[in-house]
Amino acid sequence: MWADYAAAATTSDWQSPKLSQYATGLALSTISRGLYADHYNGLVSRGSPVLHPSVSSVDPPNDPTKVMITDCGDSSHWLQYRADNGQLADNTPGGRRLINATVQKQADGSWKVSDFGVHDLGSC
Repeated sequence: MWADYAAAATTSDWQSPKLSQYATGLALSTISRGLYADHYNGLVSRGSPVLHPSVSSVDPPNDPTKVMITDCGDSSHWLQYRADNGQLADNTPGGRRLINATVQKQADGSWKVSDFGVHDLGSC
């Protein structure tokens, strides 16, 4: 999901069909809305986040349909820029942030992120 999000963010393409490959529900809505806002405000992103996700829980344990993922994502090399002049959008540096995500098994057997939360800079 994050790789597709980062790729779409290079042009703030909130309609990228790749976004729904690994995201659904609230997660897909959050990503799409954020990209639309960036497009509207003339922002694009460069780089990509550094991630090291790990499973924090599975439910039910014997035949999971929901998995909770925890990460300490690093956005130091995934920053926003003005699309019109290529300058950094602001003076806010990237950094490490706690990320929690819910991944659910879909009716077709695929797994998709259904919700996620990205916490404040320095939260992990």
